[in-house]
Amino acid sequence: MLQGVYRPHSKGEPTMKEVCVITGGGSGMGLATAKYIKDRLVIISGRTESKLAAACEELKEAGVEAIYKTCDTSSRASVAELAKFASEQGVIKQVINSAGMSPSMTNAEKLFRINAVGTVYVNQEFAKYMDKGSVICDVASNSAYALPGFMTKAVKFAYKWADKDEDKFVNFFMKLAGKISDDYMSAGMAYSFSKNFVTWYAAKSAFDLGPRGIRVVSVSPGLIRTAMGNAEVEHGGDLIKKACEERMGEADELGYCIATCADPRNGYLAAVDVLADGGSTRGNAEFKHDPLAPLKMAGIIKD
Repeated sequence: MLQGVYRPHSKGEPTMKEVCVITGGGSGMGLATAKYIKDRLVIISGRTESKLAAACEELKEAGVEAIYKTCDTSSRASVAELAKFASEQGVIKQVINSAGMSPSMTNAEKLFRINAVGTVYVNQEFAKYMDKGSVICDVASNSAYALPGFMTKAVKFAYKWADKDEDKFVNFFMKLAGKISDDYMSAGMAYSFSKNFVTWYAAKSAFDLGPRGIRVVSVSPGLIRTAMGNAEVEHGGDLIKKACEERMGEADELGYCIATCADPRNGYLAAVDVLADGGSTRGNAEFKHDPLAPLKMAGIIKD
């Protein structure tokens, strides 16, 4: 169960500024999302201060009130510090967790800790400061759907360890990824598991936090034209041909989608994953089917 205490504001207290926090907001989809949040203070976070500072200037030019704070989402202490900082700036109304890494960026364990364990940290730590009418939007990936169904069903019991025994949780999936000798393919499998977990944990969080009026939803982008997405084209580019329009998505398109899902007016959108991948997952499964594609994406076999 996610921990946190609901603390309604007293009627006599002055109105505080509403805050939107975006992890991974220094570039890519996170930055694109921030450009659609113009009615409140936006706090972007990431690991590289120079990137965040430049992103803040870009946001201010776009009419967004923005500040930044560095954060490594693979560290609970770092996430807790960010959450506390955000709470001191005003009332946290939106948390968009878009921080993540892909297989070309790092090894399997680092990737899994940022994508999967980092989601646990963000949801838990920010929930301590959030009240009724707020929302958490966790960004996953269409790779969450890449693994064969029998495989995700077989390992889902281990997802429950994330709240109870972090080392056991991580080690279980590292053993699975370690069965593949190729480093990229091993990281690819860890990536798919991590993103499938994100969709599950967002739904779990929705039920844990729903009684407090905190809505949780996830979004799964497809291959998007960002620095991260471009780095994965060599291995995952086959899915472009599976999309309805046979193209990559644009960061601006996903930014609007994520911002919309996190909009308070979407108050009944909860415990669901929004698959925004241009139809590539559905295309691959039915209309442009390649029976080996899921195994390729998961790193189980090579092209």
